[in-house]
Order: sequence, then structure tokens, then C-alpha cells
Amino acid sequence: PQASSVTVRGDHARVIQLPKEAFATIWRLLDDPMIASLRGEVFRMDQGFVRRKFYERAKECSIPKDLINPRVIRHSRAVELLREGLPIRVVQGLLGHQSVSLTAQYVNFSETDIRRIVNFYILKETAMKTSARNSFTGKVTAIRTGNILSEVEVTTPAGLKVVSVITHDSLRTLDLDMGSMVTATVKAPWVILVKEEMKLKTSARNKYCGKIVTVNEGQISAEVVVELPDGTRVCSLVTDESVKSLDLKVGDDICVLFKAFSVILNAE
Repeated sequence: PQASSVTVRGDHARVIQLPKEAFATIWRLLDDPMIASLRGEVFRMDQGFVRRKFYERAKECSIPKDLINPRVIRHSRAVELLREGLPIRVVQGLLGHQSVSLTAQYVNFSETDIRRIVNFYILKETAMKTSARNSFTGKVTAIRTGNILSEVEVTTPAGLKVVSVITHDSLRTLDLDMGSMVTATVKAPWVILVKEEMKLKTSARNKYCGKIVTVNEGQISAEVVVELPDGTRVCSLVTDESVKSLDLKVGDDICVLFKAFSVILNAE
């Protein structure tokens, strides 16, 4: 068979995708001449009978009845899909729930699950459309205020800390507080490249070291991409003369710097 799905009819009809191995087994069963008369009736089973079969197997394996039954398997699969990052609306459709709030009851993530899923989508792509080449999404972990300006520290799920300096008006407008989700953006031309052996002293608050993974040279400028130890990539736009004078090559150890004033904050 070409398809590997089952149509579930009823009040909330839906199509359920099955693993090809499972579907092949079902198809061999249905193709057996001995049960030709049962076609269309195979899955119309008495729920009580199915539960009893589960309980029999549970007793044989010394597993408590409340841990092995169709409801538990359904619940467990829903939790697995949600933990793997499948959108809750998709899981709702698979389960045939009328309301997404019913599906939300299955959401029970550990702290490790949350960090892994959030970090995956952040690294994949930030949803915000911006001309800034570098984006760091995370939570506000520190706010220090002065007479005119405020210093805001943003920590990404990977533990990278980015410091931004903004005005008090901006702090109020963005309604920032400890734990607020924000995206810090830095344009590529504002990112400075420094080799560690240069021992350069600088006032830039944000400094991260990694390895060069890409050098795209043009006639006047060059794009240099640096990968940090946590997998974060930072892009810098420099002149072609800078590439030559610093002798920048893929694989080189390099540090990226940018001032806190160069970091723009965008509230979620």
C-alpha cells in the first residue's frame, strides 16, 4: 500500500499517521483470506475487552493495572510528542480533542525539556523580522539603573549573557522586569573582531571567544561568522583590509566584542 495512515471516524474524524512497519503488519492481517469477512470490522472492538487484555498482560509482567491501559498509552504518546516540540495544535488534532485546553493538560515539561526545546527553536530562527544579523533571545536576569540610563542583562537558554544599556524611558516602554523574555539584536557592522594574542584592552561590555567558521570576502567588505562554544553564531562585517591585517581564516580562534550601547532590546 502507498498510504500509511488510518482514518478515524466519529464526532471528531481525523487521519492518523502510522509507522510504516505497523501499517505493513495491519495490511498483512487484512489481506489474509481467512479474515476477508471481517474487513471494515477489525477495529470495531469492545473497549472493555481491550482493557481486559491489557490487564492480563499487565498481570503477567507484574505491572500495576493503572500503568498499562489504552488511556495511559494515549497519554504517554501525547506527552512524548509535546516534549519533542510538536505544536500543541497538531497534537490536539491527532488526539481528536475538541478544545486545545484539553490537550494542554498533557503538557508537563521538566526543566531539561524546556531548555532543550526553547534552545532548539531559538537557535533555529528567531521569529522576529529584523535587519540585524545577530539575535540573542533570553530572559532578563539583571537590571541596574542609574540617573539617566539602565543596564539590562539578558541570559540565553545556553547561558550566554548579553548586556545592553538603554534609557529609563525605553525600560518603561518595554515594560521590562526580572524574568521578562526579550531579544537582543546587534548589527553585524557593530561587532568588533579581536585575536586573543593582541591583548587589547577595551570598554566593550560584551566579549565572547570562539572559532571562525565562515569568511565571505567582497571587494570592499567581508562577512566573518564566529561560532561560540555553545553553538551560537555571531556575524561581523569588516573591511577586506581588516581581514588581511588580522590574517583571518576559517578555524582561527577569535574574540567578538560589541558595546552595550550597540545592543537593541525588543520585548516579546
